[in-house]
Amino acid sequence: MKRVYIASPYTKGDTAANVRRSIDAFNQLIELGFVPFSPLLSHFIEMIHPMSWEKWLEWDFAWLDQCDYILRLAGESKGADMEVARAIGLGKPVFYSIDELMLYANTDKKIV
Repeated sequence: MKRVYIASPYTKGDTAANVRRSIDAFNQLIELGFVPFSPLLSHFIEMIHPMSWEKWLEWDFAWLDQCDYILRLAGESKGADMEVARAIGLGKPVFYSIDELMLYANTDKKIV
């Protein structure tokens, strides 16, 4: 099962709506047979145990490094753009929609 890192906006715009979009993508990826990781699930941890932006990004990168694919959700985000840049630097495929990811995954012989 392929692991998918969900890179998405968090603080720009409506934070609750951003978290919801990430959770919706997470759920859809599970239904399609992937193992998703959404760093925005840490929203609830941040509410109780805040950390610096830099510390969260370090934590996110550790997870991103373990994923096979990156799904970049739409919207302005310095952090998500940095995650995409790191993924590209590591040679990981980056997708901008679940449909695009599925097209690639269906031709990737290592999907299973």
